[in-house]
Amino acid sequence: MSAAPLSDEKIVDCWNTNANAWGEAIRAGQIESRTLVTNRAIIDAVLRHEPTSILDLGCGEGWLARELMARGKHVLGVDAVPALIEQARDAGGRFEVMSYEDIAAGKLHERFDLIVANFSLLGEDVVAQLFAALPRLLNAHGVFIVQTVHPLQACGDLPYIDGWRVGSWAGFSGDFIDPAPWYFRTLASWLKLFVAHGFELIELNEPLHPNNGKPASVIFVGKRSDS
Repeated sequence: MSAAPLSDEKIVDCWNTNANAWGEAIRAGQIESRTLVTNRAIIDAVLRHEPTSILDLGCGEGWLARELMARGKHVLGVDAVPALIEQARDAGGRFEVMSYEDIAAGKLHERFDLIVANFSLLGEDVVAQLFAALPRLLNAHGVFIVQTVHPLQACGDLPYIDGWRVGSWAGFSGDFIDPAPWYFRTLASWLKLFVAHGFELIELNEPLHPNNGKPASVIFVGKRSDS
């Protein structure tokens, strides 16, 4: 039975289909906003908190985990797409196939100083379930960092309300097919996700694209509210 076209399950199906193309795009630096702005922004955001142990959620082919490992950090990268984890392992590092549902169900038995999700929280219900599980995976004073598309830029001409959006591979190579849907959240909805699941928001950063002066992303930084 195929997944509904606008669903958490469809997101994973599409990434399974496009895993090889995605790995090539990342290795070749084909995504301008990443090479110019957002890669450095997320690395800097993580390193500012001086963590020793890090969980990279939705790590993909592992570029961020390896950048952090090169700086002496102990990193576990997890992703639901086996082909991406295979690419990550081939390049070196500690990576495991694990879905957000697995984590929400308590199948990860480690604690970390910092958890990072870099453009990897695309779904609806599964993201809320994941948020609920994360405080118990953080050490005291642990930090959770999310970089995602900036809602004001990503909204386009559609109403500024939460809801599913059809995906697109516009600007990518012809190797990409069957674009993944994604769930749009307003800034207020992102903030509510943090607060509702045991986090206090301590930073909100908006990295600017050097060519147009507009936000290339938004970075949320939350800490355990009980710490």
